[in-house]
Amino acid sequence: MTTTFAQLERRLSSEIMELLVTHNGGELSDENLEHWIDTTHKAVKMAGAAHEGQLRKSGEPYFEHPLRVAHLAARHWMDFPSAIAALLHDVVEDTDTTLDEIVEEFGAEVALLVNGLTKVTDEKLNREDLKKATYRKQLLAAIKDVRVLCLKFWDRIHNLNTIDALRPEKQAIIAEETRSIYVPLARYLGMGNVAFELDALSLQILYPKRAQRYRRFVKDMAKTQEAALRHVRSEVHHACERQKISAKIKDQWRVFSIAAAKTMRRGLSSVYTLEITVERMMDAYQVLGILHGIYAPIPGKLRDHLNVPSQFGYQALKTTIQAGELRLRVQITTQKLARFNDSGVLAPGFYFRKDQFEGLMHSLMDGESAFDVESLRLASSSISVYTPIGQCVVLPEGSCALDFAFDIHEGLGLHARRALINGQLKPLRTRLLDGDQVQIDRSQKVEILPKWLDWAATPKARNSIRKYLRTLVKENERSDEN
Repeated sequence: MTTTFAQLERRLSSEIMELLVTHNGGELSDENLEHWIDTTHKAVKMAGAAHEGQLRKSGEPYFEHPLRVAHLAARHWMDFPSAIAALLHDVVEDTDTTLDEIVEEFGAEVALLVNGLTKVTDEKLNREDLKKATYRKQLLAAIKDVRVLCLKFWDRIHNLNTIDALRPEKQAIIAEETRSIYVPLARYLGMGNVAFELDALSLQILYPKRAQRYRRFVKDMAKTQEAALRHVRSEVHHACERQKISAKIKDQWRVFSIAAAKTMRRGLSSVYTLEITVERMMDAYQVLGILHGIYAPIPGKLRDHLNVPSQFGYQALKTTIQAGELRLRVQITTQKLARFNDSGVLAPGFYFRKDQFEGLMHSLMDGESAFDVESLRLASSSISVYTPIGQCVVLPEGSCALDFAFDIHEGLGLHARRALINGQLKPLRTRLLDGDQVQIDRSQKVEILPKWLDWAATPKARNSIRKYLRTLVKENERSDEN
């Protein structure tokens, strides 16, 4: 082990431990905390020894990869077992260590996570079938424990950052897989910033010249506007201080995407956002008032997604202002919601629709849309619709009134006849839009038709419809036999 890598290992190990204790220590007794600290140290030693002498194709010691993955896990509010699994996630696949040894040393919880991240091996299967079997295995593990997918995100992020040593065609395959599978899954779990990072890293591989031009443009823009942006930050900061509001203000440059590259010539507002983070929701609205008092707001650009997430998953106030010669996008959110935007399902207090997630995973495994990119993409973007009493129902983008009915209750879906959408009678196949108010008109008997499968978008609705239709087929077969 080189001196440089030994120093890196010590630094990363120390930071991992510090993050884990900071994020999780308050929920553990002193005895449990000490146990997990000792167990994490043991995992570092075991993984380091197992990977001793192994090098990645890029040339660095292999153990740097699990250390980086564990560091990402700890940064995003994951717990001790998750970080331990991240440290060990390649030992079963790439070393002589067995899963039974993981169970014996670290317990069934860690072993489940490690197993979920371990590729399927079967000499009878070709490469494509092995890939599908591995994907199915990940989904099965994710149903039991969603942390498996989150760990896969960190694994993929570091792999994309160190992918240069692979052949260009192999890089492209990994990038396309990331965009079609892991980006929408990250969005589905509320991890918007993670999805953006995975997408940007993938697009840099697929469109290197365009990405290079974009990065150069952003770098030049940041340098050109540095003084003006510093002045705006200072004015906003002092205005918040005068109102005794604690606010963190920072620049956020838009990551590379095809859309960003197309719009960058529109100027600063297309690639830059002034991010303001406050402690409380009331502070966010007060800062919005302060901001519009200093600078003229651009009409029609205000978006309020503090209480209900946007269809892209973020929770914040968004506005555009004219600050002298600069037209700036501004995002205002709270510290709690900033954690939601960054870490989604992993952030403390995040509301996770586990039943919907499990329904999606089962739907993918049923072979209905395992590699149906469009269905997975639709499921990753959401809309918010409302019951007549104001209850918010979050559904995948592209859902119809029938999906709404089944989301409320299976019985309502089975007896649905038509829908009242914003006060107007509509067929059940009517696609819903963000903000719609929906009421379902019930029939006395079940009126399910096979064509409902063409209308429904959510796994919950489709599975219920298929189950009922199968029941009808069996009943008819029994009648014919009698």
